[in-house]
Amino acid sequence: MGTQLMKGGSAIAASAISAGCRFFAGYPMEPFTALLEGFSVQMPGAGGTCINAESEIEGINMALGASAAGARAATGSCGQGLALMQEAIAEAALNELPLVVFNLARGQQDYFQATRGGGWGDYRTIALAPKDAAEAVEHTQLLFHLADLYRTPVLLYGDYLVSGTYMSVDTSPRHYGDLAPKDWALDGTLGGTRRSRVIWTWRRGKVWDPGPGPDKHWQAVADKYERIAATEARHESSRTEDADTVVVAFGTTAPFVEYVVEELRGDGVRIGWFRPVSLWPFPELALAEATESARRVLVYELNAGQMIDDVRLSVTDRTKVVPIGRVSQDESGLKQGELLAVDAVRERIVGHLDPRRPAPGARSGRAGQRGA
Repeated sequence: MGTQLMKGGSAIAASAISAGCRFFAGYPMEPFTALLEGFSVQMPGAGGTCINAESEIEGINMALGASAAGARAATGSCGQGLALMQEAIAEAALNELPLVVFNLARGQQDYFQATRGGGWGDYRTIALAPKDAAEAVEHTQLLFHLADLYRTPVLLYGDYLVSGTYMSVDTSPRHYGDLAPKDWALDGTLGGTRRSRVIWTWRRGKVWDPGPGPDKHWQAVADKYERIAATEARHESSRTEDADTVVVAFGTTAPFVEYVVEELRGDGVRIGWFRPVSLWPFPELALAEATESARRVLVYELNAGQMIDDVRLSVTDRTKVVPIGRVSQDESGLKQGELLAVDAVRERIVGHLDPRRPAPGARSGRAGQRGA
């Protein structure tokens, strides 16, 4: 396919189709609607199915059915819609069904939802938070691979900047390694054999295989998530080796922080930045190492304080951790508000630097707001 200029929602849909997704169901809610529209335009030409469901609950259960039959399937919404999907996400996790869920959110207030979930039982969902549309294209294909590799639901956490921004992207297929055949899928091949497969219980067959029982099955699922936590944590960081201050941010807010940190470095400030790419598993060991010698760890997130819990759990001395973000929504309630701007980020970071050091000069004439 090569590199081409595409709107984020369409690019993610194209990337999912390149990854082999052939079933998508969703209910339109901004800013997720751009993704649903992308699938509706592109999926028929790929021989797949895109359904505009009557509700988010119907959408995710349709996707679950397609996954159970062995198809690469996906669904999505914004955080409000995902709240309705939590029971089905838990069922997919505990019954080991691969499923990709897209949250194109109305801000950064869905962090707890992405990392803690609202369903029942002992389960987690791998959650990646891209910084822009181009990275979302990469994450999409990786998530389909991880979903099949671990037989688990996975989540992409984006927002309106991801779904609505035009970027040069390459949606060509990516290969992340071979996968085991889906010999668990309900594909109809064992009909009439008295060995038909079962997905919705801990049993592996109707007659001949009594299965491990609930205790052993659910413990095996829990053990699997421990293995995932040990191997799938992802992050980016820079300038942390000699930093007195490290600023932690995730998703589309992180590039604004990175920009300001590089400016402050130019002013002689010993400062670095750290971005969790995977919200779960949270890269706690990498963050602990990156902040070991820092005197303060600033957390810039546009919510009342959610990721900061994971930062405090990761940093050796939690007294160093200081929140410098807050709730910041625009008048529509669909986008991040006034704090998604370089000047605002700079002001909040500078306000928490060492008070014994003169504050670097303001850059309001040089750096304006980035993004839509």
